[in-house]
Amino acid sequence: MSLSPMKEVPVQRYAQRIATLAIAATVAGLGFAPSPARAATYEELQQRVEESTASYDEAVANVSQIQGEIDENEGKIAQIEAEMPAQRARAAESLRTLYKMQQSSNGLLDLVLSSDNFSEFIATVTYLDRIQSKNMVELKSLADMNAQLTEAKDTLNARRAQADQEAERARQAKDDALAAREEVRQQAIAQAAAEQSQAQAAVDQAVKDAAAGKTFTNASGQQAAVAVPSSSTPVTEPAAQEPAQQEEEQEQAPAEAAPTSDREAFVNKWAPRIDAYLSGYPLGGHGRTFAEAAWDYNVDPRWSPAISCIESTKGLYCFASHNAWGWGSSSWGDWDSAIRSHVSGLSAGYGYTISPSAAQKYCPPTWEDWYSSVLSEMNCI
Repeated sequence: MSLSPMKEVPVQRYAQRIATLAIAATVAGLGFAPSPARAATYEELQQRVEESTASYDEAVANVSQIQGEIDENEGKIAQIEAEMPAQRARAAESLRTLYKMQQSSNGLLDLVLSSDNFSEFIATVTYLDRIQSKNMVELKSLADMNAQLTEAKDTLNARRAQADQEAERARQAKDDALAAREEVRQQAIAQAAAEQSQAQAAVDQAVKDAAAGKTFTNASGQQAAVAVPSSSTPVTEPAAQEPAQQEEEQEQAPAEAAPTSDREAFVNKWAPRIDAYLSGYPLGGHGRTFAEAAWDYNVDPRWSPAISCIESTKGLYCFASHNAWGWGSSSWGDWDSAIRSHVSGLSAGYGYTISPSAAQKYCPPTWEDWYSSVLSEMNCI
């Protein structure tokens, strides 16, 4: 089986520039915000996503570690405070005892005169010394406990202040990561607008091929049926519609793939949808891995599952072990590793979501039918 050279290096990053006059005019005509003087490339934006996400993860881990130390200090404080009343009582009794000894003692001469012999004198002195030492130990224990309590509270306050700083750093890193993700998505919207004519031409050709009952050769080298999507471009944000119109068009409208502000919310949203799409096939049950990888690598969560359908019928007919995507000559030992590798490769080499330019890289000889068919499957998720 002969695969195109570009598929052998899926980890190469392809810059996607949108700051040309033609694209700016197209985007402005569609009502999108104007591009800055120098738009960042996809590679630069994705690097921002990765760096800010890593910074956020590090800050969250630091907050978690500090919180553990805070909990430990709070436990120590609680233990000391629980023991403190009894220790105060023992210290108070010791003070009373020492006071009585001081008041009732007539000094060393009285002890000598009242003793029948030197041995009795030594025994009396030793006994009194032990009483005094024991009471002094109780007083020292109280002082030590007070010192430990003060130190624990000071440490607790310092760690809480540090935790607040780390939490703020995490918040800023998260905000930056989300801003970078949104910029990537907006760039995909602009790219879709810029490539609209190519996209429409690809779908028009697919319509003709589907009507003629033709098949096309996918990236795996197998024959696949041509599918036609309801729209020529992927939807990356919801259209503004009246509630009645939304309900009427719910079945036909492509799914909205904009990321949420929280990884777990994103995964919980997309994992069951992907699982439902893949149900009954070898890739079924791996929706969470697809969704997690999509978040981690900032890729449309529908893209990799849709490609698997076109390339291998959702993992049923793989030309290499666990390679459901016609991904070069790669093979893997399990689905989860394969999924993450493929989604990572899409992010690195093809951008946020499907586009005519990405289709031309992924499956050059029959890219029009490939684009139309993959997009059709994405709309089903």
